[in-house]
Parts: sequence; structure tokens; C-alpha cells
Amino acid sequence: MAHRFIRLPAILAGILLSCMAITARSAEFKLNGHTFTLPDGFTLEQIAGPPLVRSPICMDFDEQGRLYVADSSGSNDPVKKQLEERPHRIVRLVDTDGDGTFDKSTVFADRMMFPEGAMWHDGSLYVGAPPHIWKLTDTDDDGVADKREAWFDGKTLNGCANDMHGPYAGPDGWIYWCKGAFEEQTHELVNGKTLVTRASHIFRRRPEGGPLEPVMTGGMDNPVELVFTPGGERIFTTTFLQHPGDGRRDGLIHAIYGGVYGKVHGVLEGHPRTGEIMPSLSQLGAAAPCGLARLETAQLGIDYQDNVLACLFNMRKITRHLLSKEGAGLASRHEDFLVSDNLNFHPTDVMEDADGSLVVIDTGGWYKLCCPTSQLWKPDILGAIYRVRREGSHQVKDPRGLELDWDSLTAERLAALLGEPRYAVRNRARQQLGTSEPGRAVPALAKIIDNSSSSRHRLQAVWTLARLDSGPARELTRRALADSDEVVRQAALHSISVNRDLGAADELAAMLASDSAHNRRAAAEALGRIGSPAHISSLLDAIANCQDRSLQHSLTYAVLEIGSAEEVRRVIKDSNDVQTQRAGLIVLDQLGTDILSADEVLPLLASKDAILRDTAWWIVEHHEPWSHQLAPYLQQWISSHPVDTDSLARVTERLARFAAVPTVQQVLARELAAGDTPLVLREAILRAMIDSNLKAIPASWKEPLLGQLHSSTNSTLEIAVEAARVLGPAASDKSYLQRLAQLGADKSISTPLRLRALAALPGTERPLDDSIMDFLVLHLHVDHPVILRALVVDILLDSPLESNAWVVVAGVLPTTGPMEI
Repeated sequence: MAHRFIRLPAILAGILLSCMAITARSAEFKLNGHTFTLPDGFTLEQIAGPPLVRSPICMDFDEQGRLYVADSSGSNDPVKKQLEERPHRIVRLVDTDGDGTFDKSTVFADRMMFPEGAMWHDGSLYVGAPPHIWKLTDTDDDGVADKREAWFDGKTLNGCANDMHGPYAGPDGWIYWCKGAFEEQTHELVNGKTLVTRASHIFRRRPEGGPLEPVMTGGMDNPVELVFTPGGERIFTTTFLQHPGDGRRDGLIHAIYGGVYGKVHGVLEGHPRTGEIMPSLSQLGAAAPCGLARLETAQLGIDYQDNVLACLFNMRKITRHLLSKEGAGLASRHEDFLVSDNLNFHPTDVMEDADGSLVVIDTGGWYKLCCPTSQLWKPDILGAIYRVRREGSHQVKDPRGLELDWDSLTAERLAALLGEPRYAVRNRARQQLGTSEPGRAVPALAKIIDNSSSSRHRLQAVWTLARLDSGPARELTRRALADSDEVVRQAALHSISVNRDLGAADELAAMLASDSAHNRRAAAEALGRIGSPAHISSLLDAIANCQDRSLQHSLTYAVLEIGSAEEVRRVIKDSNDVQTQRAGLIVLDQLGTDILSADEVLPLLASKDAILRDTAWWIVEHHEPWSHQLAPYLQQWISSHPVDTDSLARVTERLARFAAVPTVQQVLARELAAGDTPLVLREAILRAMIDSNLKAIPASWKEPLLGQLHSSTNSTLEIAVEAARVLGPAASDKSYLQRLAQLGADKSISTPLRLRALAALPGTERPLDDSIMDFLVLHLHVDHPVILRALVVDILLDSPLESNAWVVVAGVLPTTGPMEI
């Protein structure tokens, strides 16, 4: 029971975390029973609601400005039933009079499975509805999709229907989506291999279909929406990126290619890693972040351009994330943007309209499927769609370029439109030019790459080249590697990477020495995907003295993708740099279980260098067959490197990991019994015994553990009592029973220690005489800490008490107040 009382600090921490960096606000709007707050200078209005939409979920615009909305029926039926009945729909909303408010609704597609993403692309609407991504096309433009194609079939449907979110259009011309849940899927990959996986992923695939590629692997439960920075970096929202604790659970992640993110979980086994789990970008608590948008324009303000906005389903708000570079990765500072005081406000999607205003979906109160914080089904509380504007902005003439005759535009004119401030126009030009004949498009784009003074114009030209992927397009993309702007170079590197342009290999190797850490990381990624063994030494040399986790990852992962064990061995043998040696060892380990031998790794456990020592431990921990050889090296490590308080948790975790191995048990027993073992190490060993998950105490531990129950150090004594309780020696060894009973009756020691000693005893062995009963009843009173009262209740409930004793207890309990938080 006691564990239920330690949640309060975590809850408080979560509240504090959610309140960090909140800006002063003075704009309030009362709509639909909500009081919305926004930063000063912003306005809010409803632009669609019932009956046009009922419970909207996600959306996207087509080139004409018509809004396609996935509209839920409000069903929370089991997903198998929903798959059979398909009760949801897609509606097309039209603003017939151009006032910014939608006034006409057409059912574009009925009988849909639970929709979890909508993307308009090249004349069709793509809708993620697990297990499929559907391509819906209205061939006669009557507002109803008359052609349905299963563009992708994931073939799994978890009970929470979180197998899939998306799809999302990448600037490189690929279509991306997120795999959630932990159901096993099998996919054919672009490289010809087969992927069998239970993990979460970001996948991508060409619009024409075919094999796919994993971009990110994760132990998080539910990656949701994905956006891209101007240079092509991927950012996504996710739930349970870590085990809940200290106010942390959900957040945003910067998904670097090949990275493994989220919490450590069994689904990650078999997936290559470059070390510890990659870090998150932004922690948001139990927020259930979902919809995400990256602002393309400066219509909300110059300082808003390229910001990211995230919908927090649980917290009734949309947060603004200001991104900055941090080494080769990204950092984020966030603040509240749009907040409702209504508990039934659940934002699920946000996007930028062509005029730079924001469109926000509130799905209403219908959803509760698998949501731990939304368990009250309120289908009567319908959703709505809102628009946020900035006063004095959004006066954009023809924001979608509808006055242009798109069918007659030349390649030169389309290339010029790539420099448009109207982002919907430039995106349409990029799509149209990117699907045209390379012989027409590339010369027009070359003029932009070579002559335009606008870095944003050159950037769009590079992303258009990524879609063309012809010989001339690749050659022109390589020219962009010398661009004066870092973001343009970043886009060129991503383009070379997705298209695996072998001709760029030497230029990529040269960029490993770039002044830009972001460009170095992207160059490494591209080299790895190209797969040239000749550049392994360049990649490993670039790791020398590198302290940046993001850059370390990409350099290491590139070597891993190339996969030449012989060349890796040669390079690290000749290197004196520990970071290079570390990366080489990780690559050799991840290439296959039979590449590295125990004799190569185990001696490094006692290395004087902390980096090599930690790397060796990381490798050993997932080589179970090496455990029986571990004991002598473990003994040497303990003797050579005394534990300090800073490394205590890590030492405990390592010892617990191998505590089931008999030879390791003997090492721990010897160190626990030795008189010269440092106190901090002795306590680490005791904690490792507690965390070992052993069902019974090993014979070699009995005597040394009993010795620690006589320790004169209070902290050691407390841990030893807990070890006695967890390992269960008191059930079979009289010497433990006697010592724990003595501690339970000892009035000279602390109350928590006395109570824990009594709790460690079997109920029938507790010496519950009058003195101890008085002691227990005393600590039921409300003026004693609640965690101690809970421990007393546990002891009493697990003890054979006579009826008169229960009368005494019952007389105290009514005065104690609530026993749970």
C-alpha cells in the first residue's frame, strides 16, 4: 500500500512542469461555454461546428481551400467492431462566400474505420485508419470520393487502435507515418531486406507505393503527428516516451535517422542501437500531445515563423515551441499559446491556413478509448473548429494562387513561384515541378540554385530536386552542398541521403569537417545510407573527441549501416581516441552476436577510462552467454574503481542485472562480508540484492546479509531490512526472525526502521505484545505521516489479531482521515 503515497510529488512536479514558461496574456474569448486565453493581439472565432461537423479529429486543405475533416461518430466500441461497422466519416467543408467561415458540408467518404490522420496529396486525400492508409479520390469533383484504394496495409489492429497515425507529407516527396502500439508487423524494405518488428516507428514510402523505410525506432507507446523543419529535420509528438515519474511522461522528440527513442522496452530487442536511448526534445507531462504544426509564415509575428505548435489533449491547451540548435541536435523552449478553462476542450489538430491564420480542432468529449485520463464518455459534448488570427495580419491577396492558370505554367515560371512568400503557392509549385519531366525542370532549378539571392528560394529548389531524382537533378543537388546557407546545405544532404546518391560520397566525407554540426551529422547519415566502406575511417576519425550525443549517433550509425567489421577493427586498432574506440566497439557488437568475443570486451570492465568502461558494461549487459565469465572481471572492477555516490544508481543496476549468476553472487557475498568494503559499495550491493528479482535468497548471501542486519549505520540497516523482506529469508531462517523481531521492539531506533522490520516478518512471527501494539496504534493517529500510517495498516492487516485488539484499532481509525491520496 505504501507505494500509493509517493505519487503526490510526481503529480505536483507535473503541474509545475506544465506551468513553466507561461507567457503573460490579456486576450480572452468566451465561446461555446469556454473562456479561451491567447497572447495579446490575437483573436479567436469558430469557423465550423454542428451540424457541419460533429466530433472532428484531424484535417487538411486541398489546393482550392476546401477543408477535409475526419469526423468521428462518437463511438468507443471495441476496435474490431469499429473495423467491421466503420462508423466514422470524412466531410469536405467549403467556405462559399470567402469570409473565412465554412458554411457547406459534404460527406466525402462514409463508412470509415477510426481516422487518425488526413493528408491531401496530388489530387487525393490519404487517410490513416488502422490497419490501412486509404487513398480517396473524387474523380468527378462532386464532393464525394468515388475511388478508394488501400495505399498501405499494416495488417495489425491493437485494442487501442494506436497502430498508426498519419500520413504526413515530407518535403523530400516521401510520405511518412507513425507506427504505434506494440503489435508485430512485417515489411519489405527498400534495401531488399525484411523487417519484423514490434517497436514503434516512423516509416516512409514513395507516393507510388512499394517498399518502405524505418526512420526512427522507439519504445514509446504512441507516436502521433510529425512535422518537418525547413531543413528536413523530423519532430513528432508521442505519449509515454518514458515511464511516468516526476511529472514526466509525454512530449516531443527530434527524430534523427536511425535513432532509438522512448523508454527501454522489450520491443527494442534486435534493433540496432548506438548506445543509450536517444534524448527527448521536450517533456510535457501527462499531456497526451497529438496534433502538431510548424508555422511556415510570419503572419503571427516574425518570432513565430518556424515555431512548432502542439495540441495537448489532456491539458486543454496548445503550446508554442521555440526551437534552437543545440550542438548537432535541437532544443525547445515552450510556453502556452491557446488555453481553455473548460475540461471538455480536447484539441487534436492544428494547422496553418494559406493566409497564415491557424485552424484548430476541438474534438469534444466523445473519446475515452484506452485514455487513462478521459474515462467519462461524453458524446453529447460535440466538437468545433476554430480560427486564430493576429490583429492586422493575414491580408494576403490570392493566398492559394487560384488566379494562376496552373496548367499552362512553364518550368521557369514554376521555379520562380518557389520563391513566393505565399507558402501554399510555393508548395503547389514544388509538387507540380517535382512531378514534371526532369529535362524541363532541372535547367529552371539550376538558375535558382546558382543565381537566387534568397536562401528560402534556393531551399525550395533543393527540395524540388529531391523529388526529381534524375542524374542531372542529383548533380545539381551536389552543387547545393556548397551553398552559403546552412539550411540549404542541410536540405541537400537530406536529399542525397533519401536518394542514396553514391556520386556524392567524396563531397560528403569532406563535409564531416564542416563548421556546422548539423551538416556534419546529416553528411554522416548520407554516407551510411550510401554504404561505402572506403569512408569508414573518415566517419570513425570524425568521432574523435566528439562529446555531442546526436553527432556521435549519426557517425556511429553510418558505420553500422556500411557494416564492414574488418575495416572497423583496422581503424580502432590504430586509434588512440577513446570515442573512436567506443564507436567501433558498439558497431562490432551491433553487427551480430558472433562478431565480438567476451575476451575482447570483459577486460575493459576494469579499464581506467570511464568511457571504455561504460561501453564495455553496455555491451556485456546484452550478452547473456558471457555472464558465467564475468566474476573475475567484476571483482577486479570493484577493487580497482571504488564506487562514489554519483555513480551509485548505475552500479546498483549493473550488479542487479547479473545477480542471478552464481559466480557473481559469490563476489557480492564476499564484498558484503569484507570489513574494508566502502559503505557506499556495501549499500549498492544491498540495493542490487533488492532489485535482483530473485525468488529466494542464495545460500552464499545468508550470512553476510544477516551481518548487515547488525550494522551500526542506520542507512545500511534500513536497506538490509528491506533486502530481508524482499528476499524472504525470514520465512525460513530463525536467526533472521530473531533479529528482525529485536529491531521491531527496539525503542532506541527510528520509527520507520522499527515499522519496516516488523513488516519484514511473516504475520505469524510478529511479536505483537502490548508494548508493540501501543506503538502501532499510536502511529495510526492523523498527526503522524501518512506513509507511516499506511505501513502500520499493512502490518495490522497481515497479522493475526484478537478481536479486542481490533476494537482498539477501530477506535483510532475514524480519526485518521483519508488513507489514500
